[in-house]
Amino acid sequence: MDKHSSLQADAAENRRPIASRHNRLVIGLVSFLARKSFPTPNQISCLSILFAAIGALALLFWPGIYGLVLCAVGIQLRLMCNLLDGMVALEGGKKTATGEIFNEFPDRVADTLLIVSLGYAIHISWLGWLGALLSALTAYIRVFGGSLGLPQSFRGPMAKQHRMAVFTVACLLGAIEYHLWSTQYCLILASGIIAVGSLVTCYTRTKDIAAELKHRRRQA
Repeated sequence: MDKHSSLQADAAENRRPIASRHNRLVIGLVSFLARKSFPTPNQISCLSILFAAIGALALLFWPGIYGLVLCAVGIQLRLMCNLLDGMVALEGGKKTATGEIFNEFPDRVADTLLIVSLGYAIHISWLGWLGALLSALTAYIRVFGGSLGLPQSFRGPMAKQHRMAVFTVACLLGAIEYHLWSTQYCLILASGIIAVGSLVTCYTRTKDIAAELKHRRRQA
């Protein structure tokens, strides 16, 4: 196996398992983007920050029905960017030397923008900051495991796709709740679930790393 193929194999091994990668519409879109010079995979990664920022601003400054729906749309567009950047890079043959940086850093920024804005929207800012910190820590633990030569653990219960699913559902249900009662219980519950779930995810991923290290030691 040559160096390029080896790098692609390593990247594939450390990719988050996402069923929608096999969706025909997604594959067609990836094929289309791979033939274009713009946007590049790194630019797609950065677009995820833009969509997250739109969602966060909608949540903060337009907290009614339309703002909540717009936030849900921003979250899903952010996730679409997260899906497409890696697929265009690998399946489209446009992987760059700095791709790993753009694969991780914009994710942390987008997560922070959305989860912190959720805390401020429900007037419990510390819960938003706590959720953002623990979310970043789940990613740190995953990458730390990879730095030890272990397969990166993407397990939950509150991995990125789970956090954003909870957030999206809370926004949509929150829009109905706001229309009926002008309350925010769905958003408050979602913020708590994200924080607690991320804490549990930190534990499960750390436990995975410990188990792998013990297995490696027994095999040595």
